[in-house]
Amino acid sequence: MSDEAARGPVFGRRRRANADGEGSRAKRYVVKVTPEEDLALRSRAAVRDVTVARLLFESAMDAGIVTAAERKQAIVMLFKLQRQMASVANNANQIARYANTEGRFPAEATSVLAEYRAVVAEIREAMAAVNRT
Repeated sequence: MSDEAARGPVFGRRRRANADGEGSRAKRYVVKVTPEEDLALRSRAAVRDVTVARLLFESAMDAGIVTAAERKQAIVMLFKLQRQMASVANNANQIARYANTEGRFPAEATSVLAEYRAVVAEIREAMAAVNRT
């Protein structure tokens, strides 16, 4: 047997290392799927050249996965921010009306600007969360 064969494949699948200790990989999960879902899983696994079990495991362990609950939470945050932005826009409109009527800019307007900037920062964070989904 050559050195290359002993080292294993350069490209392709590799086994996970055996788990050490008591109860190593003793937990087992059962997932039931419809025939259509089975076909989709087998197709995705075949494309990646892995088993369905490996596909499910790697997908579940991926830190980049966003759950439906996280996505829903981000969307709820966007609606909340939309209401806040409407409130800030209304305040800015009132300030503009006052400034046009009185011919001077009120000192209280700086707080509205600070509020606006804070809401915009929150919107950017929420949008980033939604875009990750």
